[in-house]
Amino acid sequence: MTRKLKSIDIEDLWKFERVGGVALAPDGAQAVCSVSRFSMEQNNSQASLWLLSTFGGAARQLTSCGEKDGQPAWSPTGEQIAFVAKREQQGKKDGEAQLYLIAPDGGEARRISEFAPGIEAFKWFPDGKRIAFVAWVWPELKGSKAQAKRLKEFKDRKATGYATSEAQYRFWDHNLPMGRVPHVHALDLKTGRITDLFEGTPYELQRAGPGADDFDISPDGRHLVFSFDAQPQKRIENRKALVELTLRGGRFNTLTHDPDWDFDAPRYSPDGGHIAFVASHTGKHHTAPGHAALLKRGGAWQLLSDAWDHAVEGPLRWSDDAGALYFSAEDRGRNHLYRFRLASRSASVAVQGGWVQGFDVAAGVIVSVADSLMHPARVHARRDGDAGGEPLRLEHFNDALLAGLRLGHCEEVMVTGALNEPVQMWLTYPPGFDRKKRGAKYPVLHSIHGGPHAAAGDTFHYRWNTQLFAAQGYVVACVNYHGSSGFGQAFLDSITHRWGELELQDMEAGTDWLVKQPWANAKRVFAAGGSYGGYMVAWMNGHVKPGRYNAYVCHAGCFDWAAMFSDDAYTWHAKELGAWYWEDPAKVESQSPSAFVSAMTTPTLVIHGALDYRVPDQQGLAYYNTLKAKGVDARLLWYPDENHWILKPRNSKLWYGEFFSWLKHHDPTAPR
Repeated sequence: MTRKLKSIDIEDLWKFERVGGVALAPDGAQAVCSVSRFSMEQNNSQASLWLLSTFGGAARQLTSCGEKDGQPAWSPTGEQIAFVAKREQQGKKDGEAQLYLIAPDGGEARRISEFAPGIEAFKWFPDGKRIAFVAWVWPELKGSKAQAKRLKEFKDRKATGYATSEAQYRFWDHNLPMGRVPHVHALDLKTGRITDLFEGTPYELQRAGPGADDFDISPDGRHLVFSFDAQPQKRIENRKALVELTLRGGRFNTLTHDPDWDFDAPRYSPDGGHIAFVASHTGKHHTAPGHAALLKRGGAWQLLSDAWDHAVEGPLRWSDDAGALYFSAEDRGRNHLYRFRLASRSASVAVQGGWVQGFDVAAGVIVSVADSLMHPARVHARRDGDAGGEPLRLEHFNDALLAGLRLGHCEEVMVTGALNEPVQMWLTYPPGFDRKKRGAKYPVLHSIHGGPHAAAGDTFHYRWNTQLFAAQGYVVACVNYHGSSGFGQAFLDSITHRWGELELQDMEAGTDWLVKQPWANAKRVFAAGGSYGGYMVAWMNGHVKPGRYNAYVCHAGCFDWAAMFSDDAYTWHAKELGAWYWEDPAKVESQSPSAFVSAMTTPTLVIHGALDYRVPDQQGLAYYNTLKAKGVDARLLWYPDENHWILKPRNSKLWYGEFFSWLKHHDPTAPR
């Protein structure tokens, strides 16, 4: 009996299990990953750890008692797995995330830290006797007890105000901990003693999302290297140096420092003789890509990948023989894992995207987490010597759910866009789409990516899921307009100081191509975008002839660049727009949709979250209010508890419901 398939809906989207970070055992025989499951009914999620054999077999759940078990990492001997979690154990509930240990063969996880400020991220010392972790602390205090006392006083205070003199004080959806900075600490597993390795010094990790990839520990356990912003006024775009700490004696030594270069993601070689890192010449140009670089201990540093027109993304991993580096990099709407050979300075694809979301390398084994437009993230393993064979699938978390769904076909096409250059456009077709069916006419929906220096990729996007859009009957188009990443530095940098100009030409070229197709209904064309994509639909509303698009959806969109100065990345504006708004108001205004309101007539659904600090919600509210004041058909969906993204299951269900209802309301021939 043939199983009847159904089109994907919002309930299905939140039933998918989402694979997080993955880590290999030292011998490469097993991997551990974090897997999140969501409940639409409870409107929450839980994350647990799963063990995967790199030789195949069924996945095994390792933890089940925590709410957010994550960031798993094997001990150097492979006998323990450490992870970060908030749990209740022995009658004590964690106020902040702490470190836990569990044996890979099972048993109960045990708490190994009781550090009041909480644990952000960590790495094992090579001897397995200590763990280095990142925590936000008051830099003027000494010792864990003083930190705990100050934290209690802070939580017990009655005032709620946030006072600061810092230039950087918020990031994405949260204020940075007031008066605190991120330090690296050492936890002795035998005694439980915690030592702040930066205590009493001016050193700290970056304040914008400090993590385990910001530092590394030498193979002999004697040194720690980290990236450090030496500027007295911390800013999101400051260039960082590499500093090495000699643990015995507490001596700091600056390894690389150049006012024009940003150095990040350091990684010691297996013998400790070299440090690989990512270097970006942002003093020359703020959009400069990251390149793989190498420092010989005691010597000078050199670029490795500067002749390769790709942006290298951390983290970096060394091959066992130290002859190559592994890292991810975007390439034409996909994100691959590359093997970069040091001797020849050449890159080859080690794991093909889709979109590689994470990876690890150990004992000749590569384990990767990657998704595509056709499926959520999956975990695969590949061994050296098997380069020509298929990688081994290690789990089947979502196979049963996918087997019951009828998804749309995906493909990429090229159109001639701005500057007479080729521009990529991804298409996702409705399930059962038949381009040869006579008389069949499908509506078209643009899904415009954010950034702008990002890309619409071969990836399963939960917040803007093209399969869910296509299941409503739309042919979904995702244009990688000028400014997108993964198409070379010249393409990415082409929109600098003239936002909206080239991107609009690319979007219109995509629409021109689409409406000429025999299967497209030129009278049923819509455009939606988020973040910079939201900026684009607002820009289109003021620049495109009315009637070209039936309706727009603007999610977290930029509307007024002068007012956008309330965002968390305001120090970056002049670099992209070409001037501060008070220096050249006309130049900044010429790139703001707010300057072209008089031409706006297309109905627009505006969506925004109050916790969005990257594009503050006053942008969306001002756009909505403006449209209402002009008498333009508009609707507002505002969330008091969401940030730049919609992360809660019930809120996501409402988001998609409003989205589809808006499009249907403005579609004269849509089925009712």
